[in-house]
Amino acid sequence: MSWERYKKYYLGLEGLGFGLDVSRVSFDDAYLSSMEAKMQKAFADMKKLEEGAIANPDENRMVGHYWLRAPKLAPTPEIKAEIEDTVAKIKSFAKKIHDGEIKGKDGKFENVLCIGIGGSALGPQFVGEALASPKSDKMKVFFLDNTDPDGFDVVFDKLDGKLGKTLVIVTSKSGGTPEPRNAMMEAMARYEAAGLDFGKHAVVTTGEGSKLHRFSKEKGFIEFFPMWDWVGGRTSEFAAVGLLPAALQGLDIDGLLAGAAEMDEATRTTETLKNPAAMLALMWYKCTSGKGLKDMVILPYKDRLLLFSRYLQQLIMESLGKELDLDGKKVEQGISVYGNKGSTDQHAYVQQLRDGIDNFFVTFIEVLKDREGDSPDVNNGETSGDYLQAFLLGTREALSAKGRESVTITVEDCSARTIGMLIALYDRAVGLYAGLVNINAYHQPGVEAGKKAASSILEIKAKIIAAMEKGKEFTADELAREINLEKDKEIVFKLLSHLASNPQRGIRKASGKGFDITFIKEK
Repeated sequence: MSWERYKKYYLGLEGLGFGLDVSRVSFDDAYLSSMEAKMQKAFADMKKLEEGAIANPDENRMVGHYWLRAPKLAPTPEIKAEIEDTVAKIKSFAKKIHDGEIKGKDGKFENVLCIGIGGSALGPQFVGEALASPKSDKMKVFFLDNTDPDGFDVVFDKLDGKLGKTLVIVTSKSGGTPEPRNAMMEAMARYEAAGLDFGKHAVVTTGEGSKLHRFSKEKGFIEFFPMWDWVGGRTSEFAAVGLLPAALQGLDIDGLLAGAAEMDEATRTTETLKNPAAMLALMWYKCTSGKGLKDMVILPYKDRLLLFSRYLQQLIMESLGKELDLDGKKVEQGISVYGNKGSTDQHAYVQQLRDGIDNFFVTFIEVLKDREGDSPDVNNGETSGDYLQAFLLGTREALSAKGRESVTITVEDCSARTIGMLIALYDRAVGLYAGLVNINAYHQPGVEAGKKAASSILEIKAKIIAAMEKGKEFTADELAREINLEKDKEIVFKLLSHLASNPQRGIRKASGKGFDITFIKEK
């Protein structure tokens, strides 16, 4: 990589403390010229999206997460007011909590328990960890982000004896997603067992009028915060979904919004070489041949950014992983994303990245500021931060020497403003890349298919339990025949095995081995 090439393709936004280096991707000016028409169409489509066009025809809705950090761009005065009023409400509510004006049975709230799944958890988790400060955080934040009973127990053990000072946020856009519903019901059982009124310790973030919203009213929840149909879960960090937990933790939500708004402004330019999101999207297209043929490896050299790869995994894979394009043509698009952090990864999978199969490209994320204050010398006048940067630059050189492609993002620090910028950058890059490959980035039919399949599994389980009430011993084969589900024998076997491992339903293994095991319900 030459110094001249670096200077030619380095994009620095000095006012934002941001830089993007794409010089280590094997493209040239001819590639950029060949993609310019597609890029301009993607810009035009993005402009229509921000102006309020129906960007998700499957659900007949707008996609307006960009308005969250620039309400003046909202297509109607009503939406603008809703956004501004919600941010003001979040700030006011957080202050009342911090001041003890609103408190739990045992006194001032000290903890926040966030219940959500997918974008309702990944964004708040990433931001909360990236900006955490034990010295200044106003509340400790915990998450229930699955439907794993053992996982629930781990979190509740940490809150043992503290529920009376723990505020619960239940987040679900539709109000019908099983995972947050299950976690909420388990939390409610815990509070009731502790002699606490769950509603007086809970708030809800959901769609107005949703099943969850109605439930929260019945149970007397403390407060309601809206989720709008024009904000998707994976792009909801700057709605109440992300801002409420952040404000309660004591983070700078104004800084988050400001950083996002600044990056949005920088990525609206239609001059491709000056638009970091456009250049990022073009590098994804080049590295993956526009077909997702290589994986995206996210390597932030900063502990605070550990969860960024998990956040981007959902944002990118749920947005871009589509079977059909906008014309109904089968394309099976997507880019696989994984990552951890540097320099940890140099002792993990970087060996394969350098010497193994060339099926990836790397995004290095460099943070220039090491910490608040000075660092001690650790070896001959060098600091720990010097080593961290050396590992980043050295790994990048080692990969380049083997022809491995990489992009480098450089930011000044890990402030709220910077985190807001990074989220906004990838929001825009995803939208522009979707334009380049002609797909809808804003729906998720595969997720809905998985939910439907899970519902059918639960229906089979109900049939199994009903049949077992007869008190007869069954192998999986026999029971599948009994309930007319011979085509689902494997599912029947799996469900029986799970039921037998959790004795509360009274089903146990009776005799036999392997697939000849019989199951019976105890009387």
